[in-house]
Amino acid sequence: MYAGTVLLFLSDLGGGEIFVILVAVLLMFGADKIPGIARSFGRGIREFKDATNEIKSELERHVDDIKKQD
Repeated sequence: MYAGTVLLFLSDLGGGEIFVILVAVLLMFGADKIPGIARSFGRGIREFKDATNEIKSELERHVDDIKKQD
């Protein structure tokens, strides 16, 4: 999937808007919790990527098995 289409809603954001969003996040969660949130987010992305790669390898292995049978 093309990242530009996924993040299409961010095309109208400028530097000022991003700064306001970051300040709001900082005020909501506090400086001490942001690293933990980022770490959890990173772990979630890693798990999703690992699961995607596992499914992809399973499908490729299954296709290879079918090709060997023919």
